[in-house]
Amino acid sequence: MRTRVQAALLMFVVLAVAAFAVPLLLFTASDRTQQWVLARSSDLDRLASLTDQAAATGDTSALTAEARRYTQLYGEGLVVTDTRRRPVVETGGVRAADPAVARLLDAALRNQTAHPSAALRPWSHGSRTFAEPAGSGTRVSGAVVLRASTGAAAHDIARRWAAVLAGTALVAVACTVLARAATGWVVSPLRRLDRAVGQLAAGLPPEQTRAGGPPELRQLATGFNRMARTVTAALEQQRRLVADTSHQMRNPMAALRLRVDALHPHLPPAADRTYTGVTTELDRLETLLDDLLALAAAEHRAGELTVTDGPDVCCEVAAVVAEQGARWEPVARRAGLRITSSAGPPSAVAACTDGELAQVAAVLLDNAIKYAGPGAGITLGHGVEGGYAVLTVTDDGPGLRPSELALATTRFWRSADNSRTKGTGLGLAIAEQLLAARGGRLELTSARPRGLRAKALVPRHPGGAR
Repeated sequence: MRTRVQAALLMFVVLAVAAFAVPLLLFTASDRTQQWVLARSSDLDRLASLTDQAAATGDTSALTAEARRYTQLYGEGLVVTDTRRRPVVETGGVRAADPAVARLLDAALRNQTAHPSAALRPWSHGSRTFAEPAGSGTRVSGAVVLRASTGAAAHDIARRWAAVLAGTALVAVACTVLARAATGWVVSPLRRLDRAVGQLAAGLPPEQTRAGGPPELRQLATGFNRMARTVTAALEQQRRLVADTSHQMRNPMAALRLRVDALHPHLPPAADRTYTGVTTELDRLETLLDDLLALAAAEHRAGELTVTDGPDVCCEVAAVVAEQGARWEPVARRAGLRITSSAGPPSAVAACTDGELAQVAAVLLDNAIKYAGPGAGITLGHGVEGGYAVLTVTDDGPGLRPSELALATTRFWRSADNSRTKGTGLGLAIAEQLLAARGGRLELTSARPRGLRAKALVPRHPGGAR
């Protein structure tokens, strides 16, 4: 944002400076050109007066001496002719026979004055030609043509332009410094506020935003700090409630199990069914408490990694797949299922820890074993898709309906067909949070011809082989 604001301010500065500097440069060149033209016109007037005197007296010595002295002093040539266009004096290489000079002489003998009209520039070079008739009123007694050099005037214009541009550069630098200071004054509080908002959105306690910048931003920062304290306290209380409740219920749960087990020998055979139901519900409640703690930890970890880069970690996907396949194969065999592993690139390196990817794999395998049903097959695979390392668990069980795929990661959701199956409905939500913490995602699709494919995508580690 600071760059964009600075760019807008600097563009305004450039336009403002240009609107001031360009007219000043043009005025400077025009003013110096006008001075040059007036000076040469004054010289022509004096030479024309001498030409008129020479025509009246027939003595051209004064005219000739003045013309040659002028050329020696300024290095500019000129030619003077009488009314019949016969040269009276020619100096500095200017000749009356020159076609361009002849045209100007003809115009001057018709009582027409010729002065250059184009303004000079620093890069102007060469010479410009002036022509003026001699005489008074409508009487013409001769003509004077002067070829004037533009070098000195162009050099003066270049010096003036350099001074103007140097001043413009100083103004631009000063405006740039002021623009940077102004944008820093305005944008720095916004950056701190944005960082604090990101921390708050991730569920972490945000840093207190220092009040700075314009009064409106200071008021906004103060209001945000009050809101952040309230929201953070509420989130922390909620997180602590879940964690403390899950933790504190373990001791009563363990004591309840001990007492139920102690009662079992004293129960009549008719109560065995009730006893089994109670212990089953106890098992389910303990599993629910474990999953709630795991979900709370996954959400907290996802919030931390949202606002921080976290340590530079990586793991070999193939090694995690092999380890988890071996660990869950006996569980699947006892449930009447089989697990097979498909080959993949051994060089796939994921930007997460071994424990995180192993926990995701365990959730997906446990989910497949619970819901695929006896006799089903489970395929555990890995691979690479673009910038992601991929771990897949595919089963050929009943799968999910298309309308149920979007709901599968919702907390406590279970398919109506599997409502009696042992489970809390938190497993896929935990896996999704673990993947999101590392910038990955969980994709659930229907397998062909039947079944469910769960695909865990984790960003590839930049140091891994491609």
